[in-house]
Amino acid sequence: MRTVGLIGGMSWESTLLYYRIINQQVGAALGKLHSAPLLIYSFDFEVIAELQRSGQWNRAATLMAEAGSALKAAGAQALVICTNTMHIAADAVEAATGLPVLHIADGTGEAISQRGIRTVGLLGTQFTMEKPFYRQRLKERFNIDVLIPDELERAEVHRVIYEELCKGIINPASKAAYHSVISALKARGAEAIILGCTEICLLLEGNDYNGLPLFNTTLIHAQQAASFALTDSPVLEPV
Repeated sequence: MRTVGLIGGMSWESTLLYYRIINQQVGAALGKLHSAPLLIYSFDFEVIAELQRSGQWNRAATLMAEAGSALKAAGAQALVICTNTMHIAADAVEAATGLPVLHIADGTGEAISQRGIRTVGLLGTQFTMEKPFYRQRLKERFNIDVLIPDELERAEVHRVIYEELCKGIINPASKAAYHSVISALKARGAEAIILGCTEICLLLEGNDYNGLPLFNTTLIHAQQAASFALTDSPVLEPV
């Protein structure tokens, strides 16, 4: 197997899911007592969150690249950024390390395309919903149109992530609020919903809501990592 480096801690609640899912996938594929060869660099998330809040994205990208370089030095053959938002730094991490970053939007885009879906709603942090890096990648690589909630809805989706889900708090009222946002996106033409924050799956379980498929990026991304670990072909250069 090949060794995967996880850049995690953003938040640790979802990094825990990555670790479990990747090892479950490898164990199911190989049987016996097999588990995945993983290296984890886990951030103090408050450091990254403060850089996000203050708009210091270049500094955040530098820290991400340093984490990736540390994982490479420890033997990682590919990197997984265990959060949607900090894929804003994916190119910087690849450039600094020379390792492929298994991009969360690529796995998600492939899963959506396989279902023949062309218009999706995106839930995530305000940064993921509002900045172009995520939506553009889905459009340019997979011809997927992305709808985002309105301003007040985006603020509430974001608040729940940082004030509740990143702390492991599951609030029924927040679940109802998310369901309302999803219904509004469906009314605007969304054929599916991307759970575009790796903590949202803690709140919204299952594969669909009100007839709308839900694409769990945490699960999809962890499956990407497991597939890489299980593949014996040469390491691919970043594209």
